[in-house]
Amino acid sequence: MLSPCPSFYNILIVRTDRIGDVILTTPAIKALRKSYPMARISVLVAASTQDLVRGNPYLDEIWLDERSGRHKGWIGFLQLARDIRRPQFDAVFIFHTKRRYNLACFLAGVPVRIGYKNEKYGFLLTSGIKDIRFQGKRHEAEYCLDVLKTVGIEDADLDFFVPTDKQAENWATHWLTSNGLSRDEIIAVHAGASDPAKCWPSERFADLINSLHQRTNCKIVLIGSLQTKALSLQITQLCQSAPLDLTGQTSLAQTVSLLRRCRLLISNDSGPVHIAAAVGIGVISLFMRDQPGINPKRWRPLSDKSVYLFHPQGIEVQEVLDSVEKLLHKDHQKFFPW
Repeated sequence: MLSPCPSFYNILIVRTDRIGDVILTTPAIKALRKSYPMARISVLVAASTQDLVRGNPYLDEIWLDERSGRHKGWIGFLQLARDIRRPQFDAVFIFHTKRRYNLACFLAGVPVRIGYKNEKYGFLLTSGIKDIRFQGKRHEAEYCLDVLKTVGIEDADLDFFVPTDKQAENWATHWLTSNGLSRDEIIAVHAGASDPAKCWPSERFADLINSLHQRTNCKIVLIGSLQTKALSLQITQLCQSAPLDLTGQTSLAQTVSLLRRCRLLISNDSGPVHIAAAVGIGVISLFMRDQPGINPKRWRPLSDKSVYLFHPQGIEVQEVLDSVEKLLHKDHQKFFPW
C-alpha cells in the first residue's frame, strides 16, 4: 500500500468497458477529485461510452481507446501506449482489468499503476488489491472504491453521475412534443442485454406491455441499441397495442435524456438500469442469473427507487406488475386506475 494520499498531479483513470461499468465508477472519480482537487484528472473510455463522461465536473479530459480505428491491432496497441506516455501521467487507476491496459500503461512508463491484482498481467501493477470481484460479495461500485484505499482514500459515497447534454435534451423535448406526450407519462422497456442468457423472454415482455396498456394511461417506449432491434420487433409483433419503438434510433446521450423524462424503466440486467438509477427514476431490473460475480448483489441498480427480481424458475409477469405498483405507490404517484 502506498502512503496516504501521495502527491499526484496528473492522473489517468481507465474504464473502457460497457455502460453500467462506467456509471458505477463515477463515485470513485468523484472521490479522486475530492482527494486531489488541484490535480489534472483524465479518463480513458471506449468511444461507445464517451457520452457518459463528457460534462462530468470531476474530469479535465476525455481520452478514447479507438479499437476500431487508430488503436486497432498490435500497431494500434503500441500507438495507445505512446498516447498514454505523452502526457506524463503520475499515476493510473485501472478499473477495467484487461491485459491490454495493464501492459499499455507499463509500456507507457506511468510510474504508479494501481488496479486489481489478477492473472491479467496484474504483476505489471506497482500497487493494487487482490481481485475478488468474481465472488460477487459486494457491489461493483464498492469494488471500485476499494481500489482507492490503496492510496488512503476511504470514501464510501455512492453518488452516481450522468451528465446532461444540451442537444440531447432538446431532442428529447422535441420527441415528446411531436408524439403528444408529457414528461413522466412514459414507461421505458429495455429488452436487450450484453448476453442473451440475461434476457427475459420476449413473450413475457409482450404480455407485460399488454397489461400495462390495459391498466395504465402511460405510453410504453422500447429503447436499446441497434443490436436489440430484432428483440424489439419480436415484442412489438406480439403486442396487442404496439409500443413506441426507439430501439437503435438514439445516441447514448439521447437515451439518457429520454430516461430523465420517464416514470419508470423495466429492463434486463444491463447498462440502462444504471442510467435510470443515476437520473433518479424508478427502475425494475430483471435478473435471469444469480451466480457469483454476475449476481444481483454485484450488479443491481442502486437507488431508493429501484428493485430487482430474480427467481430460479423464472420471473412471472404478475411479479413485475406488482413491483411496478409498489414502486410507484412508494413514490406517491397514482398510477393504476383500479
